Amino acid sequence: MAKGQNRNHRSARKSVATREYTINLHKRIHGIGFKDRAPRAIKEIKKFAKKMMGTDDVRIGIRLNEFVWSKGVRNVPNRVRVRLARKSNDDEDSQHKFYTLVNYVPCANFHGLQNENVDSV
Repeated sequence: MAKGQNRNHRSARKSVATREYTINLHKRIHGIGFKDRAPRAIKEIKKFAKKMMGTDDVRIGIRLNEFVWSKGVRNVPNRVRVRLARKSNDDEDSQHKFYTLVNYVPCANFHGLQNENVDSV
């Protein structure tokens, strides 16, 4: 890139949005020791949500946490379908304008599923 030219950076995401994604947890926790697999899966879900929605504040839903831990600390499910919702932060003390809420979406079969934008209700 030539000197003096401005790079086109992504603009700050300034709107409320909701999307559904399938996260492959199997490849994200490959090679992790047994006692750290479920905690690492939660960290990887948060990392994924932060990357996709562009917010530093990521909150995990109770049902998603229960699903990840449902087979114990060692046997984490291979894939999980999640709904990421970027919401306005109403707390005046918070330094972040938005936060991301990650909820579990029950799914029997992952074949043919795409990432979807969901209309906020």
